[in-house]
Amino acid sequence: MSQVTTTDLYEVTMALSYLREDMRAPATFSLFVRDLPPGRGFLVAAGLEPALDHLSRFRVGRSDVEEFATALRRPPEDLAPLHGLSFDGEVRAVPEGRLVFAGEPLLEVTAPLPQAQLVETYLLSLVCHQTAVASKAARCVLAGAGRPLVDFSLRRTHGPEAGGQAARVCALVGFAGTSNVAAARRYGIPAAGTMAHSFVEAFDSEEQAFRAFARTHPGPVTFLVDTYDTDRGVVTAARVFTDLGLGPGCGIRLDSGDLGALAHRARAALDAAGLRDVRIIASGGLDEYGVDRLVREGAPIDAYAVGTKVGTAADAPYLDAAYKLVEYDGRPVMKLSPAKLTAPGPKQVFRGPGCRDVIGLANEERPEGADPLLRTVMRGGLRTDPPDLLSAARARFEADVAALPEGARRIEDPVPPVPVASTRLTALTTVVRHRIERRTGGGRTVPG
Repeated sequence: MSQVTTTDLYEVTMALSYLREDMRAPATFSLFVRDLPPGRGFLVAAGLEPALDHLSRFRVGRSDVEEFATALRRPPEDLAPLHGLSFDGEVRAVPEGRLVFAGEPLLEVTAPLPQAQLVETYLLSLVCHQTAVASKAARCVLAGAGRPLVDFSLRRTHGPEAGGQAARVCALVGFAGTSNVAAARRYGIPAAGTMAHSFVEAFDSEEQAFRAFARTHPGPVTFLVDTYDTDRGVVTAARVFTDLGLGPGCGIRLDSGDLGALAHRARAALDAAGLRDVRIIASGGLDEYGVDRLVREGAPIDAYAVGTKVGTAADAPYLDAAYKLVEYDGRPVMKLSPAKLTAPGPKQVFRGPGCRDVIGLANEERPEGADPLLRTVMRGGLRTDPPDLLSAARARFEADVAALPEGARRIEDPVPPVPVASTRLTALTTVVRHRIERRTGGGRTVPG
């Protein structure tokens, strides 16, 4: 099935109406997050690369028209104007890995109105999910304080596609590996994994299970030691490591119980057996809050595997995001709905030292000492540059985090920077609002 039809029905009805009314002038839509979720001091821009892939191959084919017609219960000839529609517009966007805050556009699309409208749903889905997960994963990286993290989320994400996206954005913010084999190959991420409790249970004893696993996998191995009694599992693992001459690069994994206390006892047992190079890996319902607690308590854990809560961004699984028309045919427009006011005109974000951001108009001069965040990434429906690399996005993320105020980096009760509007944007907003209020009778609005 074509990805073109992965859209909300009203995108189709609006696009068809625009075509029927010959409304094909350029329109600019801005995709932004109104407010940061609770517990977030920043967001990490993500999802742009797959969004550009989608736009570059977007074309409404005959089968798409037939599917639209079926959904609308109308004959296909009624929707014929949509046939052949492709994306030949411009995209300006914040590169992946950069930090963004409330109200700042992650991307802006300028294209003939029917095109820009029809791609809305897919872009929102891609950018919002990946930005939400990347932001959660980034906080895990901060909590880990330099300790490696591995993505274990695939089996708990909201579908295999979401699992692949999670693996990618976790790598983008600095995760060391993923359990997702397909994502590892596709994105060049190191694959990582150990064993399940079922493997241990299938043998008559833990020791048999560990020895069998080591025979099959002669390289560094990690034994899961908490299937029965964790302390005994550690002793058994130590005996197998010693008997087989295994050590550096090998590890044990703790997946349940009081991970801090268990890690201290495991470290002592491994050290007593002369296995100071055997690592301790912790997993089991962890996210940034659990990792932060263990790190602050001084738990001797060398690496963390995080899954469910990170791959689903469990405490903030969605973003209050919008894709709003800000200009049509050279005319700035805005929305005046209560609590959902938007600002008119194509925009730029100017970042000063310490993430002091100014949201201004796209065509205004940047403030002294500030750099523009949005750059042109697509023109005429074609990418302006080769596909971005995860390593480049990770470098941007690390640079932005280093410049982030300490209050925004906190795991508990972070304080996000608040962007301000430029003088020109504020003035334009006032002018456009007054124009709309005069036209609609004094600005009276209907709730809802």
